[in-house]
Amino acid sequence: MESIFNQYGWSVLSVQQLHQGLINSTYSISSNQGDFILQTVNHHIFKDPRTIDDNINAIGNFLNQQAPNYHFTHLVPTQNGKTLVEWEGQFYRAFKQLNGYSLSVLDNSNQAKEAASQFGKFTQVLSEFNIRNLKITLPDFHNLSLRYHQFTEAIIKGNASKIDSSKESILFLKSLHPIVNKYEYFVKHPESLLRVTHHDTKISNVLFNKENGIEKAFCVIDLDTVMPGYFISDVGDMCRTYLCKVSEEEKDLNLIQIEKERWEFLKNGYLSQMQNTLSSIEIDHFIFSGQFMIYMQALRFLSDHLNNDSYYGAKYEGQNYVRATNQIELLKRFNESIN
Repeated sequence: MESIFNQYGWSVLSVQQLHQGLINSTYSISSNQGDFILQTVNHHIFKDPRTIDDNINAIGNFLNQQAPNYHFTHLVPTQNGKTLVEWEGQFYRAFKQLNGYSLSVLDNSNQAKEAASQFGKFTQVLSEFNIRNLKITLPDFHNLSLRYHQFTEAIIKGNASKIDSSKESILFLKSLHPIVNKYEYFVKHPESLLRVTHHDTKISNVLFNKENGIEKAFCVIDLDTVMPGYFISDVGDMCRTYLCKVSEEEKDLNLIQIEKERWEFLKNGYLSQMQNTLSSIEIDHFIFSGQFMIYMQALRFLSDHLNNDSYYGAKYEGQNYVRATNQIELLKRFNESIN
């Protein structure tokens, strides 16, 4: 990696690989110029890494002018002024290392509130950003209509024995097709606005620190999926990943329960930043955000199971079916608990 270091003009003192995230390789760099995060961009997932580079720079330039005190992970330029380095078939970018830490799981409701507040603030502080200047990094990423169509294809063309053994789950997800209709109504409504949306609001994508012993979130990170989108993507992903103490890998469905306090804290945290920005139709679809996202992920997991794990892969036989039934149970609990 010496060739990469040289392009930044770093005399590197130490390199440590950080084992976080599943898509990009990440390294902590200590150098004569300070501490940095060096990261590869997985161009198998993100087909054009330059769109990500353009997006982060466009947002960074806007914030420098409009909100210079906002904590943002600006890209570090090389000595030639580039913020994306292509070297031997790989793409690299660097950020200044911030003094904070990320969480792998939620420990308490206040963390949900803090994270939701920061994701809301991210969208709110960019409310005047020209959305046409933001590029699509993952086309149709949260397009529920497309995901349902892929599901209907999978139950026709997929593995016949898996289709047969998954009948109960298939029938349940088909019965909830009105969620797709509600999604289509929402995205077509003139008051449902495309905004700067993160699209991957899991707890590990926000940095925390402690102020006078109190844990505070202060910076949104991992901006590869930032693109034009609807607020239901960010709120929905937080509902899906914050409200239950067990993960999507849990096989014991009895352990899947909604923590109602986390819901209240999540809602209050997000709306503390976005209450005056969201339209009335968006406010009316706040609860729908969770239904939309959990349902879509159940569709995706079950479709992949029927398609012999061609997208997510599987570490053991039936893993994506476990994930699908987990999300189906989570959706049932969400609908029972949140009203």
